[in-house]
Amino acid sequence: MTARILVVDDIPANVKLLEARLLAEYFDVLTAENGFKALEIVANTHVDVILLDIMMPGMDGFEVCERLKANPKTMHIPVVMVTALDQPADRVRGLKAGADDFLTKPVNDLQLVARVKSLVRLKTLSDELRIRADTARTIGFEDLTRFDGFDISGQVLLVDGRGSSQERIIRALKPVAEVTAMSDPQAAIFEAAESPVDLVIINDNIEDYDPLRLCSQLRLLERTRFLPLLLITESGREDLIVRALDLGVNDYLTRPLDPNELVARTLTQIRRKRFNDKLRSSVRQTIELAVTDGLTGLHNRRYLDNHLKTLFNRAAARSRPLSVCITDIDRFKSVNDTYGHDAGDEILREFARRIRSTVRGADLACRYGGEEFVVVMPDTDAHSAASIAERLRGIIEAAPFALPSGGSLQITASLGIASFTAGVETPEQLLKNADRALYEAKNSGRNRVVAAAA
Repeated sequence: MTARILVVDDIPANVKLLEARLLAEYFDVLTAENGFKALEIVANTHVDVILLDIMMPGMDGFEVCERLKANPKTMHIPVVMVTALDQPADRVRGLKAGADDFLTKPVNDLQLVARVKSLVRLKTLSDELRIRADTARTIGFEDLTRFDGFDISGQVLLVDGRGSSQERIIRALKPVAEVTAMSDPQAAIFEAAESPVDLVIINDNIEDYDPLRLCSQLRLLERTRFLPLLLITESGREDLIVRALDLGVNDYLTRPLDPNELVARTLTQIRRKRFNDKLRSSVRQTIELAVTDGLTGLHNRRYLDNHLKTLFNRAAARSRPLSVCITDIDRFKSVNDTYGHDAGDEILREFARRIRSTVRGADLACRYGGEEFVVVMPDTDAHSAASIAERLRGIIEAAPFALPSGGSLQITASLGIASFTAGVETPEQLLKNADRALYEAKNSGRNRVVAAAA
């Protein structure tokens, strides 16, 4: 997992130390010696995570964080405050300023890398939602990335093996959340899946049970995959914390708990969930009719034209691979001529279903027009794109397509793929390259995958 990290500290030795640790993990690292320079960099450069010192001349880290979080263009960037201060009041102040985490110098290498990777994963999800919302705004809908706050009362599920601990946490969170406490992890999984929960807090004090098992099960289930998870553990259990963050746990607290920090971290996670929930809901509801093909349920060409431009520009800016596949149903005109347009429509619907069953969650599948479909594959090189296209070709050929009047029909497809390379300067050129490859697949016998020449 690669990402661009901005390190902000007025002491060169601290900057060099963090830079060396992050470069060893193959992150791209930018540096700034003060808050003003940091804000300038973020305003002009893509940044995935900010490691921000607090004690700096001119503008301290708290003010820098507040400015970042107050700006709609930068509020989504995770901020980790790195400082020599280790007082609960300072952590709470940082969290209230909008910081996503708080690391104390000297920074533990394992925790640093695990925390950065965890925040990069979260930002990747948020970025995809924001990109789709931006696409909606481009084609004339409201600004879905605007967020004006939320109902302060959250729904928290607490999994805790001790009644006394449950009571303390419920009492601390009473002003900001309604807490459901459970001591049975398996029952808690069912509760999280079936109830409207904003955050799951998992205390590792459950006897004869691995708390990370519960975390992994919650991340596997479709209904709970995006639920924020907050782990409570003993101070000094760095290995457990690192493994938890790798599993997808969003945040952690160590005992003894500071009630103010518990409240601040809880509110941070609930706000993030409400923000992403709002984006998901708005994108689904607002874009659906305008950018969805009514027959197949896939995105239409209008959405493709806008979203491909965004994905292309992002791939170019980050030097990341991007591939496109255009597929065409072989001899589709004869289907309409022989069996009628109702049969043709059913073939198109089933064809779209098979595309959806093949592509990955980050891929974009669209009906390009008629019997042509396009799959856009971010972060996918030519070799991987060819494998995905071949798998799709095989799935189309493997089973006959049912006809509305009864019986079935063997269908095949031709596919052309093209990948973003140094010579490709526009998304239109990328599509043309894939289209030429499709034309070659058609002319060389159909039912095959052809890749555009690099």
